[in-house]
Order: sequence, then C-alpha cells, then structure tokens
Amino acid sequence: MSPKPVHIAQISDLHIKPPGSLAYGRVDTAKALERCVAALNEFDPTPDFVVISGDLADTPTSEEYQYLMRLLAPLKLPFAGIPGNHDSRELMRAAFPSACYAFAFGALNQRVEVAGLDLLLLDSSVYRNPHGELDGPTLQWLDETLAASPDRPALLFLHHPPFKAGIWHMDRQNLLNAADLAPIVRRHPRVQLIATGHIHRATLTMFAGVPTTICPAPNHAVDLDLVERLPPSFRIEPPAFHLHAWFPGEGYGTVVTHQVPIGSFDGPHPFFAADGKLL
Repeated sequence: MSPKPVHIAQISDLHIKPPGSLAYGRVDTAKALERCVAALNEFDPTPDFVVISGDLADTPTSEEYQYLMRLLAPLKLPFAGIPGNHDSRELMRAAFPSACYAFAFGALNQRVEVAGLDLLLLDSSVYRNPHGELDGPTLQWLDETLAASPDRPALLFLHHPPFKAGIWHMDRQNLLNAADLAPIVRRHPRVQLIATGHIHRATLTMFAGVPTTICPAPNHAVDLDLVERLPPSFRIEPPAFHLHAWFPGEGYGTVVTHQVPIGSFDGPHPFFAADGKLL
C-alpha cells in the first residue's frame, strides 16, 4: 500500500466585518465563511490541516476578530492563520493566543508539522500599508528553519504573492522584497510549494524554481483586469478554496493543488452503466 497522502486546505481573504456589516457595502463575508467552514467539514477525505493565508479581518477591530472566532468555532479541523494587509498583529495574537509563534513580538511566523510535512507560515504584513515585505528577522528565521530539517519537504505560506499577476492595482502592492526571498528558496530544495492569497483569484506561476499559487476566496474576487480598463474593482464569482495534496515518494514527494468550489452542484454521476457501457 502506498503511503497516505497529506491534504492541506488553504482558505484566504475572509475579510470579516462586524455582525450585520457588508464588505464594500455588498459582500456578506460572514455568510461566505459559514459556507466555507461547512464545505471544509464535509470534504472527503478530511483535510489534515487548514491554513488561513491572511486578511482574516477587514478593518481590523477587536469586534471583527471576536466575530471571526465565533464563525470559525464550528470548524472541526486544526488550523493556523497568518496576517494580511487588513489584519493587526496585536489583535491576531489576542485572538489566537495558543498559536506557536516563532517570535514573542513582531512578525507572526509559525512552523507547523503535519505528518511528514513542514508548513512554514510567513508574516508578510506591513503596518498600515497594503503591500507586503518579509522583514530581516523573518527571512533569517526562514533560512535557519529550512536548514534545520533538510530532509523534510516544506510548504511556504504567506499573504502577498512574490510575483506580478498582471492586475495593475494589485501588482503595486505585492511582496515588494521578493528578491530577498528568492535566494533562500533556491538554497533549500525541500521547498515544494509557495502558497499565497491577497488577489482573491486562483493563479499559478513559478517563483525561484518552485510552483507558486494564489488561493481563491470564499467571498469575492478581484476583477481580472489585465489592461487597466477599470478602477480597482471586484466581482462576485464562484467561491472556492485550495487543497494541496502531498504524496510521499522519491525525494521530497509530489505536491498537487486542486481548486475546490464551495457550494452544492449537480452530481456526481457515473460515466458507465453497470454492464460497463458508456452512458
């Protein structure tokens, strides 16, 4: 029997507001998170862990984090979160006091072991700014942590993408010091995936020789404006989350990322009849 794969669910950009409030006057992000939590609880096979890759709150306020915790309470799976540009490090520390943060102060980096995997959660938030940066202590921590267990595959999570996606108003607020991250990733071949959020769209590219993704959101999507035809805009598109499946094997194994839609859809239906004939 082949070794059991490990399934890491990633959700991102929850943008929880106070009860009764809509994001941008239109999006019920609380209802969207409720649907997302139900989908995660019902998914088969059960994910081994859930990473929330930033923008958990929207403004942010203590009230929003309190509401967030109530909305996450039904989630039956272990999880950890990292800040996005809409979050507050201090308020997140208060909301998740049992998290194993790497530092007592500052960036909310975390290392989580899940079966044969290391999940390295990097805090790319910059106080009161929309763009992302990984500060010096975070980069040093990442380099040292990757060097400490060279035989274990690692997945990196952060909020801000370290590449341009082609959406003009988001590209100016991505990870501005991606050039500082790249040599660390190249130095450690155990990095198998870099998974981000921020743009609310499923996106894939390569960064420093490693597959790098953006996770879709459970609520709204940034408009796919590749020609600067509109001011910064969003759309209500089908919500989804990412499921990263790691398959043990030769070397560091293999990672496959699936986009999982949130909602009820017709099916599944068999392709073949009982006698094996195509229906």
